[in-house]
Amino acid sequence: MSPRRALSVRVLGDEHKEALAGLLGNVSYEVMPFRSAEEQVLAHVPTDIPLTATVTGGKGVEPTIRLATALAGQGYAIAPHLPARMVHDALELDEILSRLEDAGIDRLFVIGGDVDEQAGEFPDALSLLTAMRERGHAFSTLGIAGYPEGHAFVAADVMAAALRNKAPLATALLTQICFDADTVVRWAADVADDGIELPIHVGIPAPASRQKLVRISAGLGLGQSANFLRKQRSMLWRFFTPSGYDPTRLVVGLARALPGSATRISGLHVFTFNEFAGTESWRRDLLAQLS
Repeated sequence: MSPRRALSVRVLGDEHKEALAGLLGNVSYEVMPFRSAEEQVLAHVPTDIPLTATVTGGKGVEPTIRLATALAGQGYAIAPHLPARMVHDALELDEILSRLEDAGIDRLFVIGGDVDEQAGEFPDALSLLTAMRERGHAFSTLGIAGYPEGHAFVAADVMAAALRNKAPLATALLTQICFDADTVVRWAADVADDGIELPIHVGIPAPASRQKLVRISAGLGLGQSANFLRKQRSMLWRFFTPSGYDPTRLVVGLARALPGSATRISGLHVFTFNEFAGTESWRRDLLAQLS
């Protein structure tokens, strides 16, 4: 363990340690549908950690469905990403969801999808969620996206209205990465003030080397991690030390800010960049320091 990480945890009071333990004990990991992803998940991620599976640009949803089906067959609770703007019509939507249901997958993460041209009749997540409701598809966990620092292409008031409209059709809110804990907590308090009571999982980047992120970001298009790396990697580099990025300071900041806050923040969603061994080692290390 790094001295900086150990020091960050040691200085927390009991209330903040309890908050941190709660966050680390309620995590989900994001998986990219790359070669060897299934093998790496099986080797390093316990089956009691929920997963999401991204969609990468140019390949469509098929690799995501295949990976999700394979991991579900291995006992993982997994929510494939479904970008609305990549679904052509209601028939294709039914086909996708029926395949997931037949595989025993009852989790889904619906996003709008940052593609230049929509494939068909679904311009945004709300339209797809509405179609799912009207056509009788039911998933026990239905996640939608939140943006603590706003969206690069959508005005803040439009984003807020969209979230209000989508929330009744969802069960959970997973946020885009934000490096400032206070910003996340203020945003989550505003969400609560808006009457939205969905549990929030805060998106954080996993521990990763600069070289790893360069390799991943070079060939990615669609998906939360992909878009983050492609559009904001210059910002991420500012947070690197020579040894790489360590999210400990970020989660400690969240633990300090949460007690007494009026939010529904209940866990973490880790953008793993498929660094599963390092991510799980980091999580277990912090939990061990809290015990």
